[in-house]
Amino acid sequence: MLPFPYLVFTTVLEQGTFYKAASVLNVTPSAISHSINQLEQELGFSVFNRSRTGVSLTPNGEKILPLVQQIINTQARITQLSQQIQGLDIGIIRIGAFSSACINWLPPVIQAFKKIYPQVEITVKQAGFSEITRDVKNGNLDLGITMLPTKEPGVISQKLIEDEIYCIAPSDFKIQNGQSVSQQDLENYNFILQKGDYDWDTKAALDHYHISPTAIQFSIDDQSIIAMVEAGLGLGILPALALQKNTGKVQIIPFEDAFYRKIGLVTTNSASLTPSTKAMIKELQTFIAEKYPSRLLTI
Repeated sequence: MLPFPYLVFTTVLEQGTFYKAASVLNVTPSAISHSINQLEQELGFSVFNRSRTGVSLTPNGEKILPLVQQIINTQARITQLSQQIQGLDIGIIRIGAFSSACINWLPPVIQAFKKIYPQVEITVKQAGFSEITRDVKNGNLDLGITMLPTKEPGVISQKLIEDEIYCIAPSDFKIQNGQSVSQQDLENYNFILQKGDYDWDTKAALDHYHISPTAIQFSIDDQSIIAMVEAGLGLGILPALALQKNTGKVQIIPFEDAFYRKIGLVTTNSASLTPSTKAMIKELQTFIAEKYPSRLLTI
């Protein structure tokens, strides 16, 4: 591991001030000051000239700079070699995900992963929930993002987040209580949804409000549902994740009784996963934890 004072030393030099270095390293300015003081005490001389406008290297600081950079470069090479030994910078990761996860989650997750492991090839397959789980079980995918619970035996699952389900209505739609959709608001309306959704948590919401199958129309994807609702062809039902990049002139209204779908990861036995796949799972988990601290996705 790289000694933290060396990392602080080079970061302060790059940023020009203790405050900026603290922001980059996600520590307090006092921690930066303490680390530099500790380094100077160990060396027996000052490495920075301090002023109100920033810092500059002392002559002795300039002398040790090449050696510190050599230590940092050596540590980077050690890290790279260890990744090669573990298989983290070679090979391929095959990911399956449904539409809104592909759109909202995978681009930033893959981008962050590729900065660390640029040589790992990543393929993404967009598919329905059941197909994703089946492909993971059969070994055609290394990991999948899908709905839980799974219906395939032999697949390991882990919940990532709960995603609230909303009613999508035309802009002139009126609700009786002014806040949420109730049973009375839904009478005499058809619902438009994706066919694959009807077997999952969406069906539970519609069943709760006694929406019969004859009042349901099926559409191709999330955006087409929004377009049809905008045109006044019925009401839609979509989860929060699918609405993050909504472009239609529609109302997004919570149901009087909240319903959620569970989004999770599916893999095979963790012992059989490659180090690169394990690293990708960790990257995805970190992304979800930072973006949704409560693990609850709402509008």
